[in-house]
Amino acid sequence: LLAVTAPAGTRPDSSGRWPSEPSPAGDGQRGASGERIGDMGSGWGSSITITQTAERMTVEYVFFARGDMQPPLRFVFALDGAETKNSVMMGRGIQAQTSKTAWEGEKLVITTTHSFANPETGQPLTSEVKQTLALESPTSLIIETTRSSVLGGPSSTTRTAYKKL
Repeated sequence: LLAVTAPAGTRPDSSGRWPSEPSPAGDGQRGASGERIGDMGSGWGSSITITQTAERMTVEYVFFARGDMQPPLRFVFALDGAETKNSVMMGRGIQAQTSKTAWEGEKLVITTTHSFANPETGQPLTSEVKQTLALESPTSLIIETTRSSVLGGPSSTTRTAYKKL
């Protein structure tokens, strides 16, 4: 028998188009317009496209409806642990996000800090979202997302399974 191993320093490549799989607990609650409510999933939507090189990962997903004529949201992350900044225009202005990545074995952990103003006092606040990406197989991506508590609310963790097209 001959064993073949990947070269040292090679990391899993999550590139591809990834629609999410239905939740085993059911489809969740639906709002008046049919959208899912109550589970924020990975935070990146039900279908994501990932492009990955040795230096960076780009995640894109459609957020707006077709009639809004907006491009997909696009987030770029440096894979060497360097700080990256992404901004999106939402609601009343630009929302800035600062992220850092770290490899934990074969898993990629993206920790993102979101800055916002306290709605009651106007004081600046931050919240943290940690997304752990793990390839269970070449066609199965799991994203576990942990959101810190904000304004006295509880922290939460969700697990979203994606199946590669």
